[in-house]
Amino acid sequence: MRAIAAGVVSVLGWLPGLQAVRTYRRTWLASDIAAGIVLSTLLVPQGMAYAELAGLPPITGLYTSIMCLLGYALFGPSRVLVLGPDSSLGPMIAATILPLAGAGGDPKRAVALASMLAIIVGAIMVVGAVAKLGFIADLISKPTMIGYMNGLALTILVGQLPKLFGFKTDAEGLIGEAAAFVRGLADGKAVAAAATVGICGTALILVLQRWLPKLPAVLIVVVLSIAATSIFGLAARGVSLVGVLPKGFPPLTLPDVRLADLGPLFAGAAGIALVSLADTISTASAFAARTGQEIDGNREMTGIGAANLAAGLFQGFPVSTSGSRTAVAERSGAKTQLAGVVGAAVIVVMILLVPGLFRNLPQPALAAVVITASLSLADIPGTARLWRQNKAEFWLSLAAFSGVALLGVLPGIAIAVGLSILNVFRRAWRPYETVLGRATGLEGYHDVRGHPGAQQLPGLVIYRFDAPLFFANATRFRDQVMRLARAEPKPAWIVLAAEPMTDVDTTASDMLEDLDEALTERGTRLVFAELKDPVRRKIERYGLARTIGPRDFFPTVESAVEAFRVQTGAQWPARSAGAGDVR
Repeated sequence: MRAIAAGVVSVLGWLPGLQAVRTYRRTWLASDIAAGIVLSTLLVPQGMAYAELAGLPPITGLYTSIMCLLGYALFGPSRVLVLGPDSSLGPMIAATILPLAGAGGDPKRAVALASMLAIIVGAIMVVGAVAKLGFIADLISKPTMIGYMNGLALTILVGQLPKLFGFKTDAEGLIGEAAAFVRGLADGKAVAAAATVGICGTALILVLQRWLPKLPAVLIVVVLSIAATSIFGLAARGVSLVGVLPKGFPPLTLPDVRLADLGPLFAGAAGIALVSLADTISTASAFAARTGQEIDGNREMTGIGAANLAAGLFQGFPVSTSGSRTAVAERSGAKTQLAGVVGAAVIVVMILLVPGLFRNLPQPALAAVVITASLSLADIPGTARLWRQNKAEFWLSLAAFSGVALLGVLPGIAIAVGLSILNVFRRAWRPYETVLGRATGLEGYHDVRGHPGAQQLPGLVIYRFDAPLFFANATRFRDQVMRLARAEPKPAWIVLAAEPMTDVDTTASDMLEDLDEALTERGTRLVFAELKDPVRRKIERYGLARTIGPRDFFPTVESAVEAFRVQTGAQWPARSAGAGDVR
């Protein structure tokens, strides 16, 4: 019986949805149903719009919304997080599948490729969860993510402008699409009625979101656009419409793709998985903080993986978390993932019973939905803050932006990840380093740059290097210490305040051995204070104990200074009146 109970607990751990059913309260039911109905009014137009952004038929956005909501409801750990088609993933999906679909643009092949892409994303997530790789979401720093999202926002905006004005272009890339749009306007390709619908729809969504955020801005624009089609005969004026959606629901299908397609699909899936995970964890953390929940990155990977697998098996495409839809669900009173299940059920009823409900929806209105969503991706205030606070991170953000804008969405995410990793490496390669002294009125020893009047004991230098010692910064460390050793008057001791030194690799170990010998020849002793025990044991394994012995290690900087004073008889310079003594 104990084994069975343990098995049940294990299953509940992997299926949070079943656990939620077991602990569900009846008082939550009405709120979840109401929130699900409200949520569906947002899911339908956004699902269709983001499907077209990904280069797919609008109906696939609805299939995707249904299956990912159900998949996450069963496997996802968050109570109210809403997954679905996302504006940040649309260009990545299009950049992956459209080159494989060919110039003909066969919709069936594009759908099959997108579905396989979702399955690969789901598999990556599930494998990552099993391997406990949830920390991978941290590979993109905030400055590079800001730059990436700014570039993505601009790419989406420019790509949707022709559709907003009622015509199409065959150009690729941000610059090519911008030039093609301008040429289209100059050649008179714009449709006046389409431009009116698109521009007015965009403006109305932005105004409502800014001044009346509680109103469903997207739904209002969709309803008004459909009404305008009937009243003004927009179809006869050259405005493209969504048309009647296919009736029914697709069967469980394993996408039929070529073996040669799997390599490019996997490359695109890796980038999509990374962006989706980072977006999901950041959104989940923000909403969990309000309810006291804790975020488990590995369990979130399982939930995202299940959502993508479910979508991919029913002619869907990769999904991510939506902060706006999650906010709508929360404001509407959602208590659990049942709200998402209700939303999925409403969409199923719609495509089974009233597939023509959106047949008169103008395509420029969908473009307006996508454009306003793209504007929400951009973070101009965040970019300005980077410029004021940290110029290096501003330039990193600008480089990530340029990568997306000039090279494309998929190379852009690779550049963003690469820049984040290089930034970490740069900080470790050229860390902050300083000399410490005794500041008036403060205990301990402090940075002489921040405390210019800090006292230093004659013959003693306290040096701090704020990074682990490894192959990339070992030479810089050695040069800085030797520069201190060559100063006049010559120091008898150099005390390394080693608390920030969290590691020493073999290259740094060899450097320390050579450095210690060079300092000894000059009559200067190198000692360590506050070195962590694991690092000290590593130094001993490297064999440095032959030159750097137990007498060269001190538990605190204060004890090292006191030992120097006892050995040399050195005295602190006389303080001015009122200065406090520090030991």
